[in-house]
Amino acid sequence: MSGRWPSGAHLREVELASELGFSRTPVREALRRLASEGVLTFAPHVGMKVPNWSATDLDEIFELRIRLESYAAELAAERADGVTISALRQATEEMERAAFSGSAPDTVAITTANDRFHQLIVSAARSKRLAAFIASVVELPLVVRTFARFDARALRRSIAHHYEIIEAISHRDPVWAGAVMRAHIQAGRQVMLGGQSGKE
Repeated sequence: MSGRWPSGAHLREVELASELGFSRTPVREALRRLASEGVLTFAPHVGMKVPNWSATDLDEIFELRIRLESYAAELAAERADGVTISALRQATEEMERAAFSGSAPDTVAITTANDRFHQLIVSAARSKRLAAFIASVVELPLVVRTFARFDARALRRSIAHHYEIIEAISHRDPVWAGAVMRAHIQAGRQVMLGGQSGKE
């Protein structure tokens, strides 16, 4: 999650157990759980690996996210209640603290708060089919790597998008909410695909 092992890295059970000071059994179970959650991939005769994505994979994932999550934001603007809006604001505030309160951004905490924000919007859309489609597209390791490439300016932009999405949902404006969500995900896409650097 912290990006310590790069994309494509092979995670060896024996080496991890030795490094972490555990027996192989809990390490094996942890690796299996991470694979079941999509954080790692398993290849026969190879073992566990950190996922790797081609430029085509990245482009497809981000394009689907733009289309699906913008629609979720539009529905959320029509259906979200006050409790959800408060929770969205809290998640964004936590993301902001994780990004700027320490000497360096806490990528894992940023990703956790960001994931909760997006999950709240999907839940507020109240569409099981849409939620299933989005769950099949969003890959947590890719989100982690996206934030790892963000500098302070890109993080501020992402957080500002979150606050504007909340504002649009609070005003019950689906067009506004959908438009900001599209811009929000497109910004991450440009950083990952190299079309626009995330660096100052």
